[in-house]
Parts: sequence; structure tokens; C-alpha cells
Amino acid sequence: MAPTRVNVLGFVLVTLQFCNLQEAKTFSFPEYPYKETSKNELLFREFEQACEESGTCKSLTQERNSAAKTRCIRECVSSSCYKEIYLFDQLEEGEIDVRLNSFKGCFMQRSGRPRKK
Repeated sequence: MAPTRVNVLGFVLVTLQFCNLQEAKTFSFPEYPYKETSKNELLFREFEQACEESGTCKSLTQERNSAAKTRCIRECVSSSCYKEIYLFDQLEEGEIDVRLNSFKGCFMQRSGRPRKK
């Protein structure tokens, strides 16, 4: 099921048992618009690489837990965006990150650099 856009991006998880709807839960988080351009991607990737090579996150490259490394890098890129978008429900190993574009939009907005439209 594709995510639905409202004021907050929602991702509906549906639990089915014997083809009967049992329970529906909505996962929501702050949404920031992000335009995927080569300049925006390059800027974001530069920050990611710097954080990946920083002392704190670099030590996590040897670990098998890639979610811990991703969390470290995202918090390094923008701690305020990380807290707002990820802290209440942190990324888990194997989770598909549906919040990444919103995180990138938050980063662009708070970095003070003009976003490409």
C-alpha cells in the first residue's frame, strides 16, 4: 500500500487474520518537502560522507548493525531534524526508511541553503 499524503505523511499498516480486518495503525511523522535534484543530492551526500568518516560514526563501520550506523550519520547530519523525525521511533535493522526524503527536506530547510524547486 502506498503512503498517503495529508498534512502529515501517513503509512497505514494493516493486520489481516483469516482475510478479516483486525486492526489498522497509522504511522505519522513531520513532513518536509524535498526536491530531488543533483545539487541537493550532492550537498546531502557531502554531509553524509563527512559524518560517516567522523570519529563517532566511523567506529560503527565495523559493526554488523547498519541501522546503528545510519542513525549515527543522520543525527550527525542534522541533530534537530533527527530528533524531530526519528527520535520518537528510531530506525530498526531492515526497516525501509520512508522518512528519508522528509529528513532531507528538513536538512535543506535548516541548513540555510536555498532549495532547488
